[in-house]
Amino acid sequence: MLQEFLSNVDLGTFIFLGIACFIAAFIDAVAGGGGLITVPAYLASGIPAHVALGTNKISSSIGTIASSLKFATSGKVNWELSKKIIPFSFIGALLGVKTVVLIDSKYLYPIAIVLLLVVLIYTMINKKMGEENDFIGLNDSNINAGRTMGAVMGFYDGFFGPGTGSFLIFALIKIFKLDFTNASGNAKILNLTSNLASMFLFIFLGKVNFFYSVPIGIIMIFGATLGAKTAVTKGTKFIKPMFLIVTSIVLVKMIAESIFGIDVGGLIKEFFLTILWVK
Repeated sequence: MLQEFLSNVDLGTFIFLGIACFIAAFIDAVAGGGGLITVPAYLASGIPAHVALGTNKISSSIGTIASSLKFATSGKVNWELSKKIIPFSFIGALLGVKTVVLIDSKYLYPIAIVLLLVVLIYTMINKKMGEENDFIGLNDSNINAGRTMGAVMGFYDGFFGPGTGSFLIFALIKIFKLDFTNASGNAKILNLTSNLASMFLFIFLGKVNFFYSVPIGIIMIFGATLGAKTAVTKGTKFIKPMFLIVTSIVLVKMIAESIFGIDVGGLIKEFFLTILWVK
């Protein structure tokens, strides 16, 4: 088993992915946006694009399970709320994956950039947003809005991915009046749902490299657990600045790739390998 693993894995690439994805899992557990690091990292590793997306979904799902458990056991997940949205996130993600294997995801870049910019500006202008948990219960209006949001975000996560965590947190705060800590907890559950749906379909379509996905996923458990623990302990005063920073970086990355044609994934890999002297 070990010999087979070593014969199918490049050591330098594995070390690079392990460090990058550990950091990504920590960031993703706090404020979303881990795909900012993991997706370009997998693409930069030389794995074909669709296989890179599928491989990333497996390792990310493993990490998200760990952070979801931490938020759930800390009482930061409203299961009554989440269970009404989960089926729609699941179905949306399946449709997203089915679409991405047929259509290049680059066509979503302009839309995502505009939406991320709106989220960033709105959150910065509304300084009190998400500081208090003003959730007063479920009603037909917020349930329907939540289901629509779940389906759209599920599709987006399956089809494209970057910024999903930021969008989910923002939407949960706006629709259900949650604070950042509780929004992050519920966002993790919804993100896990779309990740798992996407993962199963990528596996079914044969678009996965298991030699990287599972070991890297185990590494991501540690980053995700540490990130979720930090988020629960420090609360909104820590999560909100992280949310703004991560959203800003995701936005800059997408602009750099779509408008200026900069290979962010390649730059990240070169940076890590230079530090590690592994080339």
